[in-house]
Amino acid sequence: MNRENALELLHQYVKNPKMIMHCIASELIMRRLAKHFGENEDDWGLAGLLHDLDVEFTNGNPKTHGQECVPILKELGIKDDIIEAISLHNEESTAVKRSTKFHHALAAGETLSGLIFATALVYPDKQISSVKVKSVTKRMKDKRFAASVNREIILECEKIGLELPQFVELALEALRDSEEIKLG
Repeated sequence: MNRENALELLHQYVKNPKMIMHCIASELIMRRLAKHFGENEDDWGLAGLLHDLDVEFTNGNPKTHGQECVPILKELGIKDDIIEAISLHNEESTAVKRSTKFHHALAAGETLSGLIFATALVYPDKQISSVKVKSVTKRMKDKRFAASVNREIILECEKIGLELPQFVELALEALRDSEEIKLG
């Protein structure tokens, strides 16, 4: 599936513009991580773009989110490893634990996007391009800031060989120049 078709699919199932922007941000972060690790950028990007395909029709229910989209993705011929990463980005909906670089990258990357967005929104210009690594890592320690962002999942970056500051820098690099990510 090419990106254009994946975007059409995303828009078919996800109507909230902020959720669509989150999925695009996750795609960009995953592409940057794939490049860093020498992995398939298209596959990793597709996982980022489609990871929340079922979020609205499951109402984000942690017991089902990530699983309801599996039959849809299988029917469309999406590769098994992409479907598996999407399924496991929400471990609460399955008895299987994340175990590969792909799994951990998707879970950590999509979660980090939320913390980066929240950080950008407290800047006067509300631009991701203004966000510094130190600002994000500092806010990681403040559990009250963006309280819904699971810091433990973000720290799965260490399971793929990245220290938090390096992980944040890669994510910021991915998002800074995007025309599709506009917060303010």
